[in-house]
Amino acid sequence: MLTLNSTFSRTLAIAMSALAALMLLAGAAQARRGHDRQISGGKVVIEINKRTQRMTVYVGGVRRYVFRVSTGKRGHATPRGTFRPTRLHKKYFSRKYNNAPMPNSVFFTRRGHAIHGTSAVRRLGRPASHGCVRLSPRNAAIVFALVKRYRMRGVSIRII
Repeated sequence: MLTLNSTFSRTLAIAMSALAALMLLAGAAQARRGHDRQISGGKVVIEINKRTQRMTVYVGGVRRYVFRVSTGKRGHATPRGTFRPTRLHKKYFSRKYNNAPMPNSVFFTRRGHAIHGTSAVRRLGRPASHGCVRLSPRNAAIVFALVKRYRMRGVSIRII
């Protein structure tokens, strides 16, 4: 029978523990990559709730963002329903409302309704627009980038 000295035994035990730890890390990294693929391969759903003045963004069925918004004020309703983005404009100015800036615009109706940034961030959380869905400039950039990344066919906009 072969006997190993205690120094060699300890070294072997440490090496085996390190190998086991590396295998666990590699498995966790692989699991994360699989999860990322599942999310990035999924569809984007942008849900706007006019009652709560909140936008929730789902990517691959996972809730990723919740933003305060302003939808249409009295006499300028934001339409309810399910829409697809029709066009994107990084920089856009409203011809109808005195060239008002509409950064990171995601248009979703032929009548000109869009999701876009606003400088009137103090008014977010209550109806204040002429029918568009307004967000802070930073959040509008996030939504714009998602729509661009997933292409318009992979994005659904639900307004309830």
